[in-house]
Amino acid sequence: MEMTTTTPVTMTAGAISEIKRLMEAPEFDKSQVLRVGVKGGGCSGMSYILGFDKMEEGDEQFTIDGIPCTMTKSHGIYLMGMEIDWQDGLNNRGFTFTNPNASKTCGCGTSFAV
Repeated sequence: MEMTTTTPVTMTAGAISEIKRLMEAPEFDKSQVLRVGVKGGGCSGMSYILGFDKMEEGDEQFTIDGIPCTMTKSHGIYLMGMEIDWQDGLNNRGFTFTNPNASKTCGCGTSFAV
């Protein structure tokens, strides 16, 4: 597992606050880290992954404001420079992704094409 000095993605203060809130829950498994990634599927071809998971061999590790994060190394080409935000409004509640690598995004904001 490789530790990078620069983070491939960034998070807004709102996203950091929400993730830390989730990590402070009594049922949170402290052996897990935040996984950021992509998978095939969604309306535009690829969907974002954001959740707690165990480290895997070959993962890239990084830390954002004290939050241990991991990513499958090959996902970096799709996610480099992406910003993760937390929206908590009347019309939209959840994590949102602003990805400079996406050539097209869908209306729901959770899938994209490159």
